[in-house]
Amino acid sequence: MKTSKLKIVTILLAVMVIGCTSSESKKVTVKGSDTMVILSQKWAEAFMKKNPKTTIQVTGGGSGVGIAALINGSTDIANASRPMKPSEVDQLKEKYKTSGLEIACAKDGLSVFLNKENPVAELTLAQLSDIFSGRITNWKEVGGDDEKIQLYGRESSSGTFEFFKEHVVKTDFSKTCQTLPGTAAIVNAVKKDKYSIGYGGAAYAEGVKDCKIKVDAKSAGILPTAETIKDKTYPISRYLYMYLKSQPTGEAKAFIDWILSPEGQKMVEEVGYYPLK
Repeated sequence: MKTSKLKIVTILLAVMVIGCTSSESKKVTVKGSDTMVILSQKWAEAFMKKNPKTTIQVTGGGSGVGIAALINGSTDIANASRPMKPSEVDQLKEKYKTSGLEIACAKDGLSVFLNKENPVAELTLAQLSDIFSGRITNWKEVGGDDEKIQLYGRESSSGTFEFFKEHVVKTDFSKTCQTLPGTAAIVNAVKKDKYSIGYGGAAYAEGVKDCKIKVDAKSAGILPTAETIKDKTYPISRYLYMYLKSQPTGEAKAFIDWILSPEGQKMVEEVGYYPLK
């Protein structure tokens, strides 16, 4: 009699354990690019609505912060608005014996923000380089008012900083460039300062105007739009990436598959970026 009671109790405990395990929320952590925070949060909210047993935790901090978290094992997915550096790949190899996995998930036009009251409406890539490196310091040098140029930019851990430096400035930023923690902060600063200029993801450009970008003095100024990003006529465009240590499995794979699906890519457009196809 005692034996049968013991068996029943053991079976009940086993059922309770299995039940608890199956109902537990499965968590996926995403960290990195501030440019991608709004988009990633929208993706996470939509995915969790469809998959209530999954928790997607999204935080920013910058592309470099996300990649560092991937290397030290504190995030499942690192968001980045720039490709991983060779030094970062080497660290990943050293720790996990893998080069990691790069997944392009959206396209972005990097906007140059101007105050709406600023009469300057277009700049060449060379002029942008000269402005952000400090060689040009007055708006009159590019056809504007006789006023000092106030520079706003991202901190060095930002993928947007890295991309803009490598593809536009092509040298060190001016020491007068005020760094701010996120594109939203840059937009807010430019909105309040008539003679300022900043840069960041196109999705953030509210209350400011996008500067038309010219490849050189003879070419036409181009605004970042879905069409100009798609046909590559806008000169400052890039991919947005997700990085993982290895091929995703389980909930991370399901989340990434959904992001790359037509439904996930449609959300890219809704937020103000551009889908892969």
